[in-house]
Amino acid sequence: MAKETTAKTAAKGGLAKPVTPSPELAEIVGKADLPRSEVVSKMWEYIKKHDLQNPNDKREILADEKIEKIFGKKQASMFEMNKLLSAHLK
Repeated sequence: MAKETTAKTAAKGGLAKPVTPSPELAEIVGKADLPRSEVVSKMWEYIKKHDLQNPNDKREILADEKIEKIFGKKQASMFEMNKLLSAHLK
């Protein structure tokens, strides 16, 4: 018997909890509060739309001007991105 999702069993906190992006991050993902998972999804949309992945190593993100404000450097691995985004989420 499948368990129904209710208010009591729905995800709380963690990735589902809405967070507020910093002004720098809001330039990419918007000003609205979003769950972390949505922030990461919007970052990847932006990265792919602007062709910011290293063509020789797709795990590496080559920062443009907007992303460099967030990362604080010219490039970062996809594994570092979540850590770097944390500093821009409240």
